[in-house]
Amino acid sequence: MQENQNSINDEKIAQNPGLLPYAHSAGGALVKPEDMGKVMGRAVEAMHQQTDTQYAQLYQQMQTLVDQANALKNRVEVSERIYQATINFEPLIGKTYYLFERKDGVDILSLVAPHEWGRKFPFNRYIAKVTMLADHTWNVDEMSETPAEVVV
Repeated sequence: MQENQNSINDEKIAQNPGLLPYAHSAGGALVKPEDMGKVMGRAVEAMHQQTDTQYAQLYQQMQTLVDQANALKNRVEVSERIYQATINFEPLIGKTYYLFERKDGVDILSLVAPHEWGRKFPFNRYIAKVTMLADHTWNVDEMSETPAEVVV
């Protein structure tokens, strides 16, 4: 009997076809070399998107701290004005009061809200709505938007 001989030349057969940079048979997958510039460009773009998101988160956190610091600064300024103001009653803990500036520049703490004064508003301007806390500090509930006279 005659032995089957391989008619393909051994020099033209790949020893490790899985390591070839191209398809080694007609049904093989198409292998294209990647453009490394595009790959790096996409990676850099993804990195920038991620870091931009993190920067935005840090900015929001920082803005929250700045807002808290400004609120504390306003609280200190208003509290100092209250303790230098004319107070014709004993403030009670947990009660709301209103700080005004008189026309002569002296501050006064009042039980009466700005809208309750009627036509004759006796002050130069409304400064803040405040509440006395248990530790005898003042919480600023509302600040006047503008230093102009309150129009009733």
